[in-house]
Amino acid sequence: MEMAKPVLTVDVRGAMCPWPVLKTREAVQRINVGEVVEVLATDPASKPDLEAWARKTGNRILSVEETGTDPVVYRFLIERVK
Repeated sequence: MEMAKPVLTVDVRGAMCPWPVLKTREAVQRINVGEVVEVLATDPASKPDLEAWARKTGNRILSVEETGTDPVVYRFLIERVK
């Protein structure tokens, strides 16, 4: 199955908690149900924070990839479910 193509990218590299979650929430509110947002973050806390946010809001994290080493970049694909 081909991964969904994001309609919007949120680049919060260099931003620390709570910015990755706040900016992701804003972006998800701007897209339609069923569409996907891409989030690029360097804050290690963004992974548990965004996972908790997705559970709480009912949105779906389709994938999380880690690339690079200094700093590690976390790439999330998040689908708006409702």
